[in-house]
Order: sequence, then C-alpha cells, then structure tokens
Amino acid sequence: QVQFYESGGGSVETGGSLSASCTAGSGPPSFYCMGWFRQAPGKEREGVAFIYTNGQRTFYSDSVKGRFTISQDNSGRSAYLQMSDLKPEDTAMYTCVVGSGGLCANPITSINWRYFGQGIQVTVTS
Repeated sequence: QVQFYESGGGSVETGGSLSASCTAGSGPPSFYCMGWFRQAPGKEREGVAFIYTNGQRTFYSDSVKGRFTISQDNSGRSAYLQMSDLKPEDTAMYTCVVGSGGLCANPITSINWRYFGQGIQVTVTS
C-alpha cells in the first residue's frame, strides 16, 4: 500500500496555468516511474505525463506536449506537473500513479497501475 500526498489542481480559464504535485509516501518496494493519468466523465483514461525516478526520461501524451512539464525532486518520490495554456478539454480528474517494470516501458499507454492516489480535479472554463 502506498500513501500518496497530492495537491494542486483547481479551476482556471482557458489559457491559464495550474500545477499539481504528488508525493509517494512510505509503501511498497521502490518504483521506477511516476506520473499522472486523467479521466473526464464519459471519456477514456489518458496517460498525461510521466518521469523516470532517475530523471533520465520524460513522457508526454500528444495532447499535452509543449504545454505540460513534469519534474521531480531529488528523492525521486515527489513529482510536479506544471500545466500551461490550459484548454477546456484538459478538464478531468488527474490521478498520480507510480510503477515499475513493464508499466514504465511506455507509461503513457500503460493501464494496469497498481498504486495510485485519490486524484485532483482540474477544471478549465471557456
């Protein structure tokens, strides 16, 4: 069991910015990748942004590339998501996940996350 500490999100107008943070507290064995997926009502889950805990690689969905930036702290257990130029289609629940092994090969398309937080709401109004 992993205890996640999530913060951020909120509501903003189109073109605005928001941020999110996630810390994976005490829990399971070490993980290799960390990031967020999002899901809006009636829509499929979508991987958004991920980072390897060694900081050597980041992944972004095509829909957020160039607008979102993921980073982490030196511990590798906290990740940060800076969201800029937000659009109404970015409105969703954003959930922090951590994983290892095959999940991290291409985390944007991975679905079988075992450890995930409660999520934060991001709402973008037009």
